[in-house]
Amino acid sequence: MKKINIITLGCSKNTVDSEHLAAQLSAMDYKVVFDSDRTDADVVVINTCGFIGDAKQESIDTILRAAALKTAGKIEELFVVGCLSQRYADELRPELPEVDDFFGVNDWADIVERLGAKYERENETKRELSTPSHYAYLKIAEGCNWMCGYCAIPLIRGRHKSVPMEDIIAEAERLAEKGVRELMVIAQDTTYYGKDLYGERKLAELLERLCRIEKIEWIRLHYAYPTEFPDEVIDVMAREPKICRYLDIPFQHISDSQLAAMKRRHTKSDAYRLVEKLRAAIPDIALRTTLLVGYPGETEADFEELQQFVRDCRFDRLGVFAYSEEEGTYSANELTDDVPDDIKQERVDRIMRLQERISLENNARRVGQTMRVIVDRREGDFYIGRSEYDSPEVDQEIVINSHAKRLYRGRFYTVRITDAEDYDLYAELA
Repeated sequence: MKKINIITLGCSKNTVDSEHLAAQLSAMDYKVVFDSDRTDADVVVINTCGFIGDAKQESIDTILRAAALKTAGKIEELFVVGCLSQRYADELRPELPEVDDFFGVNDWADIVERLGAKYERENETKRELSTPSHYAYLKIAEGCNWMCGYCAIPLIRGRHKSVPMEDIIAEAERLAEKGVRELMVIAQDTTYYGKDLYGERKLAELLERLCRIEKIEWIRLHYAYPTEFPDEVIDVMAREPKICRYLDIPFQHISDSQLAAMKRRHTKSDAYRLVEKLRAAIPDIALRTTLLVGYPGETEADFEELQQFVRDCRFDRLGVFAYSEEEGTYSANELTDDVPDDIKQERVDRIMRLQERISLENNARRVGQTMRVIVDRREGDFYIGRSEYDSPEVDQEIVINSHAKRLYRGRFYTVRITDAEDYDLYAELA
């Protein structure tokens, strides 16, 4: 039995791709491990990220480490797939002769056959999970139509392509039967779902159908583009108890001049109105956003507007990134990267210091409350869980003192919050 180690880099969308690949290979009796540090695999497949400079470097470093293992005779074959391979395979081939082959983001049948297995269409909705068995990511679309000025995703992944709804439901039902209790719905833009297949946005209908899957208890929505946000999705979130009071909605900036330069399709007033609408319909919603600082032309006044937006909206979860020029994008071709790197980093730090204070104040209000949590793992004498307001891997956690009572991973418990830090809560069983 050939053992294949799949190493996944980058976003959760890559995670889903790797899990589909693993299911195809497992169906042919291959032994698949994920991100294993062991060197006893016969084959290593690296699913790469090529989104920003740091991610590209991580992908290159990982390939080089695997290439060294192959040179040392510790692995037999090495394959590279995913975003970096899609964009730069021609440049990488002569530089990395240790790699047996490169495959793009849509070449899954090709790599399965290259590995000596048979690609089966009936297995396309099957997954071998690399996450803990109680949660999984559910990718509902590929690519993006928006063509934001800084983003290379449309160049890598192509235009928005929705997965047929019946396939998504079939996949979700399979996951539920495997023990998954929490689904993270993902795409480059989840709110655009269905427009290409059905002529209209169908995310609300999809969420309603996912809620009917009996064994699924939490459904969490990520990567919702703010432009033309469908009101019917807000309605479904407000009335369906299985949908987490949580929304990941990347605003990127708030200055109208920066939004225009970024080729975003919303304005400052649009963003404020959307936040107000969401909180009016779902008062306890936890909003997560990502921001981009140091984009070409960003002035101190633009940045101050962004800080004020953070102060006004008091996001529950927030990430901020410094702009890096990505070849082929509008900003790389047409704009000058004129904000010095030290100023970019200073602005990242200023936003995060501000968010740290907001997060601590938000968390302090939770002390004394009872919350329903799902347990992810045990660490020493404590259990680590999350509420519906937090997504795994990117958000804060709840440290639970069980007083020697055994808790079980993937199960739900009611806890009382006893203490708070800026990015963690502490609790005991209620």
